[in-house]
Amino acid sequence: MSELEIFQLIWYVVVVILITGYVILDGFDLGVGMLHLFSKKDEERRMMLNSIGPVWDGNEVWLVSAGGALFAGFPIAYATITSGFYDAVMIFLSGIIFRAVAIEFRSKRPMAWWRWMWDILFSLASLVIALGLGVVLGNLIRGLPLDQHQEFTGNFGTYLHPYCLLIGLTAVALFCMHGSIYIVMKTEGELHDKMREWINPAIIFFIICYVSSTMATLIYEPHMVEVVKNHPSLFVLALATMLAIANIPREIHHNRDGFAFLSSCVAIACLMALFAFGTFPNLVRAVNDPSLSITLWNGSSTIKTLKVLLTITAIGIPLVASYTFGIYYIFHGKVKLDSTSY
Repeated sequence: MSELEIFQLIWYVVVVILITGYVILDGFDLGVGMLHLFSKKDEERRMMLNSIGPVWDGNEVWLVSAGGALFAGFPIAYATITSGFYDAVMIFLSGIIFRAVAIEFRSKRPMAWWRWMWDILFSLASLVIALGLGVVLGNLIRGLPLDQHQEFTGNFGTYLHPYCLLIGLTAVALFCMHGSIYIVMKTEGELHDKMREWINPAIIFFIICYVSSTMATLIYEPHMVEVVKNHPSLFVLALATMLAIANIPREIHHNRDGFAFLSSCVAIACLMALFAFGTFPNLVRAVNDPSLSITLWNGSSTIKTLKVLLTITAIGIPLVASYTFGIYYIFHGKVKLDSTSY
């Protein structure tokens, strides 16, 4: 392996780690957002908002970092993805904007209609973001139609392939499960007991979606399992995913909410690792002609650029991780409502 290939591989790992960090961290507050409307009491909704209030914007730093890393390390892939998914990106960004505004504006007025309006926007935006993330990942698994210049040749309907929508639904189910566990961990009293009852249905919903998407992948996207066939030891990731999911109801039953949340994080990390290994070395797979695919070998920056960027990343990622750890440590514990709460 040449020096360039080593740095390309390292940078690929960096991008995957950043995306995984975003999915784990923003996944639970997207789940909280989607579950928000299921709670009928204003006080309970405020508690759900305040459970993510100190951390939701910091979680999105990981998305910005992942986008920057992709742009800097693999500019060709970044150009094709952002242009190909232009409509999806605009919808996604609109969801992020409306979600942020809803969190901040929701409790500024006491009127019921005002709060209901922002509650609906908050939940709808969370659903759009979660579904959009899953659909984008589904399209990256399936592949996009590319021309000789490695540019996207499809349209908005191309995104909406049934397989990609199934992956989107699976992402929604995963985040709902992740979010319900987080609320149980952060609340007490009536809301805590109510959310505890929601966890098992959320797990069942996710398992149904996960099994369905796995079967669809094995049947319609067999390239995703080639790396496992060539390296059977990677099957341990699939096994770890199933064990982590199975451990969640066990930990909840024993009132170990923190360990249940940790199990959910492990499951998400394993799923993202399976995605990374399954699509490797493709960054954007050409569904019409695999030879046109953008890979980490033909879509990266120069070795000099990768070296400089890796130095910056070696400084930046620990700072982001330290900030994230600090915020979660400062605001650990159960949610309490006071005059400064949302």
